[in-house]
Amino acid sequence: MTTTPDLRVPVGDLLARPGLRRALLTTATGVDLRLRSGGIAADDPVDLDLYLESIGDGVVVSGHVAARWAAECSRCLDPVEGAVDVAVHEFFEREPLDGETYPLDGDEIDLEPMVRDALAPTIPSVPLCDDACLGLCPACGADRNVATCACRQETTDPRWATLAEITFEGPAARAPGGPAGN
Repeated sequence: MTTTPDLRVPVGDLLARPGLRRALLTTATGVDLRLRSGGIAADDPVDLDLYLESIGDGVVVSGHVAARWAAECSRCLDPVEGAVDVAVHEFFEREPLDGETYPLDGDEIDLEPMVRDALAPTIPSVPLCDDACLGLCPACGADRNVATCACRQETTDPRWATLAEITFEGPAARAPGGPAGN
């Protein structure tokens, strides 16, 4: 994965003076966060409104990361888009704890992994144009939000049809005090 230069931030001045705090307000591109359901394309802007603060041998990054995502409705395949705004509060250090902190690379931090980790869970895994979307007809493909079709709609899943044919006539059904013997 190539890191966008917009998200590599020099922090040498912060590391030299513990307690120093600096604002970072920028819009970056190059965060390619396309998931199976949709996502954020590499040329889409990602807004960062962050504070960087030196603490000991590391840097705390806190603030907000915001972006717009695009996908197809999972039911009717119409385009869907939305916005996400995520609060972040992360620590960058020279010897990061796997899955808990982020690496400090010399006198720079790379914000891209943090941005991706923050945004990915906020993008819907099953995007819908509307909660009441009727989707496409599985038989003819008509958009049921726009028109009705004459196709017969199954009310039960055909994979369970065999279970409907099972009857219970064994000893348990005829036992005294059982369902058939009352």
